[in-house]
Amino acid sequence: MSIIVGFVPTPAGEAALAAGIAEARLRNQDLVIVNSAREGALVDKSVAPDDVLAKASRQAADAGVTARVIQPPYQHDLADEFLDVAREENASLIVIGLRHRTQVGKFILGSHAQRILMQADRPVLAVKADGGQF
Repeated sequence: MSIIVGFVPTPAGEAALAAGIAEARLRNQDLVIVNSAREGALVDKSVAPDDVLAKASRQAADAGVTARVIQPPYQHDLADEFLDVAREENASLIVIGLRHRTQVGKFILGSHAQRILMQADRPVLAVKADGGQF
């Protein structure tokens, strides 16, 4: 079993990574850092550069946690693809970061985090960028 963390290069992503490392250490499990891009997208701000992903792996190693980074592309829906990865990896816990969005923003754009929270078949830990948990 492993802890899976959805990572994007944002404050919410950093908070998720820190929480994922802490949970992996607490549970003595490996960490899988997931950073996905839409297949065929020329530019995607959620894709972390190689140096940022290497730093994330070093943070885990410095905490005594074995980590690996995967970057599976997604075609249709990020939440569905992420949940598929959680099942494939036999994740005991999913860790995601949340950011504040207006109700209109959620309605128009949807919320990947909300779908992951509602549809996951395993526990989900959601953290805010300021270190709070929901």
